[in-house]
Amino acid sequence: MPDSRPIAAAALQPIRNVVSASFLYPFKGIYYFLAHREFWPLFGRQLIPLTVISLVILGILFTFTYLPQVAFLLIFHGPTAWFNAVFLVLGEGQVLVALLFEAFMVDETLVNVFDATLIREGLVDLVSPSRILFHDAPNAVKRLGKPTSAAVYSPFSFRQIAEFVLFLPLNLIPVIGTPFFLVLTGARAGPFHHWRYFKLLGLTKKERKEAIRRRGWKYTWFGTVALLLQLVPVLSMFFLLTTACGSALWVVKLEEQKRLIAEAPVPAPTTGADEENPPPPYSDDPI
Repeated sequence: MPDSRPIAAAALQPIRNVVSASFLYPFKGIYYFLAHREFWPLFGRQLIPLTVISLVILGILFTFTYLPQVAFLLIFHGPTAWFNAVFLVLGEGQVLVALLFEAFMVDETLVNVFDATLIREGLVDLVSPSRILFHDAPNAVKRLGKPTSAAVYSPFSFRQIAEFVLFLPLNLIPVIGTPFFLVLTGARAGPFHHWRYFKLLGLTKKERKEAIRRRGWKYTWFGTVALLLQLVPVLSMFFLLTTACGSALWVVKLEEQKRLIAEAPVPAPTTGADEENPPPPYSDDPI
């Protein structure tokens, strides 16, 4: 019998086309987070103080490092140096904020946002094996109990931080340097936004690498937009939460796609003309 999966996959190509618009999910996460009030307390508990601290960091960087970097970039960029130096300083600030993020264990909040979004969208079975859930709670956030296993939204990676710092000089290249820096670092960061998803699925390291390879460009665009949002002054910590919400919404679509493919009708096997019109049964009776 021929494999029906390619036929089902072709029939569901429009679904893939929607899912492939991965760069939209960080923006969808912003709308979703704002539209559902039960998520709002998650921002206030830890991230408002951290937002204030990050503002202080950016203020210090812009006060003492912006003009020197503009003066240096003028050698290479001319008038665009004023614009490109902004990205350079914001990138430096992002490194410091990432270290701050790890120090204050904000990752736990991101896990809660991610899991609550999955629960609210009906993927309780995906979350329930890894944490206690209060099924009689009034909303998805309050249903969250303690994790029963290690719960990490995105593992802290010194390698990623080091690469971010190493790629910062790309901003010295006129015109194409800043976009190239954003895409390159976005490609590295994109898959980390689904680390929690991979763990919930119980994927091995090999399976995780294969999933990342299949969705390579999708993760690149998602990571690039997420990075751009996190470079926005004042709102960078808020966008950390909404991006976690957006990555969970992407998971909802991926799981829906998997379900539709699994439930797709299996076409009848193709047969030759002889099988459609079988010969009469054999008989050795000469009469």
